Amino acid sequence: MHKVIIAYTSCIILFTNIGELDLLRKLYSEIIITPEISDEYGKPLPGWIIVKDVSDKPRQDILEIFIDKGEASAIALALETPGSTLVIDDYKARKIADKLNLSYTGTLGVIIKAKQDGIISSIKPFIEKIKQTNFRISQELECFALKAAGE
Repeated sequence: MHKVIIAYTSCIILFTNIGELDLLRKLYSEIIITPEISDEYGKPLPGWIIVKDVSDKPRQDILEIFIDKGEASAIALALETPGSTLVIDDYKARKIADKLNLSYTGTLGVIIKAKQDGIISSIKPFIEKIKQTNFRISQELECFALKAAGE
């Protein structure tokens, strides 16, 4: 069965900024985002990024007390989508996803999976491109990612 991937804005923006948005399509075929995330992204989306509304808006409203609107919408949609995986980087949002027993990964996790699946041969060039943006990667996280990717 095809795994449903729900991505938050930071992942889409980062892959766009490093010229690698298509890596998400190669890895997952399609991803789902919410209208709030689409608005945060603010650019036309390729056809393989599907925009889907959250059904339980009160749940999303409660989550917005703790995290921003886009993150809250992604988590609310994941709660409505059994078997989905969130791609989310914010520490606070990941902690909430964890407490709600949601499956999640981060942008670096996506890149590691792309290497494990043979889509890319090395994560190092991606990390170098990411370091040229305002996306923060600690030295510890970089070392962890390189080790996880066998590099």
